[in-house]
Amino acid sequence: MMIDSAVIAPAERAEAIREAIWSSVVRVEITHQPNPRLIRTVGAISGIGPLQVCSVRANATTIRRTPSLARDDMEPSLFVGLQVTGSSMVVQDGREAVLRPGDLALYDTTRPYTLFNKDGIHQHFFRIPRAELALPAGLLDRVTAVRFSRSDPLADLTATCLRRIARHQARPAPSTEYSMDGAGRPGIELLRALITARLGDHRSASEPLHDTLHLRILDYARAHLGDHDLTAARIAAHHHISRRCLYNTLSRKGICLGDWIRTQRLERCRDELAAPAARHRPIAAIAWRWGFPNAAHFSRTFKHAYGLTPSDWRALHTAP
Repeated sequence: MMIDSAVIAPAERAEAIREAIWSSVVRVEITHQPNPRLIRTVGAISGIGPLQVCSVRANATTIRRTPSLARDDMEPSLFVGLQVTGSSMVVQDGREAVLRPGDLALYDTTRPYTLFNKDGIHQHFFRIPRAELALPAGLLDRVTAVRFSRSDPLADLTATCLRRIARHQARPAPSTEYSMDGAGRPGIELLRALITARLGDHRSASEPLHDTLHLRILDYARAHLGDHDLTAARIAAHHHISRRCLYNTLSRKGICLGDWIRTQRLERCRDELAAPAARHRPIAAIAWRWGFPNAAHFSRTFKHAYGLTPSDWRALHTAP
């Protein structure tokens, strides 16, 4: 989603911006310049895997997540604010963090917070579900409204990764060959390392990482279903474990890796075959895109799974 207040009537800008943020990012109260004709906001909102990225430039603004809004049904999430230019202040849990270019700060959607931008906003905001960080809630609560300075090498590395993600999301690649969906995971891993390093609690980081290993394995496989070289060896190497550990981890959850990948690939093919926009795309091309190099084998596998051939399935779902 692109936001540009210049194309909105001055009297409607405040409400239009609020609605865009409420519907796609987070419910907050936004206080702009008193004169609606002075409101100037330009931004981009998109999803990069588990990350939601919101890059904004605006004039002086105060943003509040009030106690009543913090009780909404939004998935508990953590925001990371990355200051690009100028300065701002984050207030939450009785702490204040003043940010300057390159600095990071975190704040939690489950409790009230305030963002002061008296000189205007120029930030990248990243929303991450708390579950994705796989860290104890008590640990995360200790780092809200804490400044992570760019002078800290680990904070600078995290900020650099997040900044590059934000830059690319504003100008998406024209081809799915260059999908950014897999880029969110390294940013989350760096943020996890940054938090635990600041608090000196590496044990709290390693235990959830072990407990969520199967989720991260499946998340990686899901992001690379179209890769014809998606093998157990590659997945294990990416997670720095042996193939035996990989199989044992999934087996404890009742998952057979080969069956799981085949099922996921079939579902992607099934959905694309039923999509009107893909009506004229060759079935073999769809099969190849989702990891089935042999069209005849794909057709047999598809019919065994769904009781119809790929062409019959397409005809059934794309008929006028």
